[in-house]
Amino acid sequence: MIRSIIRSTGRYVPDNHVTNHDLIEIIDTTNEWIVQRTGIEARYWVKEGDDVGTSDLALNAAKIALERASWNPEELDLIVFATMTPDVNVPGSGTILQDKLGAKYVSAIDIRQQCTGFLYGLEICDAYICSRKAKKILLVGAEYQSRHLEKTTANRDTAIIFADGAGAVCIEALETEEEVGFITSILHADGNFSDALKFGLPAKKSGKVITKSIVENKEHFPYMDGKSVFIQAITRLPKLGEALLQKAMMSIEDIDMVVPHQANLRINEAFRERMKIPKEKMYNNIQRYGNTTAATIPIAFDELLEKQMVKSGDTIMFIGLGAGLTWGGVIYKII
Repeated sequence: MIRSIIRSTGRYVPDNHVTNHDLIEIIDTTNEWIVQRTGIEARYWVKEGDDVGTSDLALNAAKIALERASWNPEELDLIVFATMTPDVNVPGSGTILQDKLGAKYVSAIDIRQQCTGFLYGLEICDAYICSRKAKKILLVGAEYQSRHLEKTTANRDTAIIFADGAGAVCIEALETEEEVGFITSILHADGNFSDALKFGLPAKKSGKVITKSIVENKEHFPYMDGKSVFIQAITRLPKLGEALLQKAMMSIEDIDMVVPHQANLRINEAFRERMKIPKEKMYNNIQRYGNTTAATIPIAFDELLEKQMVKSGDTIMFIGLGAGLTWGGVIYKII
């Protein structure tokens, strides 16, 4: 039987470390206010003026993952790039990353599933592997969000949360009768809540990309209805977690570690409590990285492996919810 396994991981963040105390210099807020509402204490932003794109962040993470897998970029059968902040609107950052890697003629797919981009990417990769259309795939989640933020008191709800970074995994086909690698996954979407978290530009349904009214109404900055997103997350994620376990014929006791999307520490804690997950079995690093959207889960998983907090034979649950709304989860067993 063919299985999809994660051969290696890699992560990268820019070297510009921005603490809550740094934000106080430009936004009317306090460290206590930010921590209480989000759990975030610091994040990484690309330095203003640096000639960096989302694909550059992805490139650094991808190189680490490829080196750890002992793969050459030309060996890849597919690159899947999850991001909501591409280098440019067209073309997608997947092809730009392919060129920078030197992975000539390797096919590249861009997916725009925001906070669940990495989860959707995992299922896409598993489908390619199991259908025997690919044997070696590079999956990257990367975001350069700081350039889109309105760093003012008026929009501090988004300015304090979103950050820059990239995580990458090398996914490989393995012929085995063991139940390892991707065990099961569930993905959902509900466009009825598409207005809860959105970023209107560069595309507008009116066809007008930039107008005076758009600038005056600040539609070129991201908007989030934090209360709505919070309610949806703490309602939908526990139901999804139970459905994942049922589909895999497992109980929560069979899960060795839960790696949730790092959107808000309060969301993750509410999910943990409702699922009755022990604290030591839930990994959070939003305190140090902020919300790097498509990059949060691969960054966290790379850290877990580096710290040897998970090992061969452990079963992991990846889960998250974000703009769209989209939400999903994957159960994976480390080989």
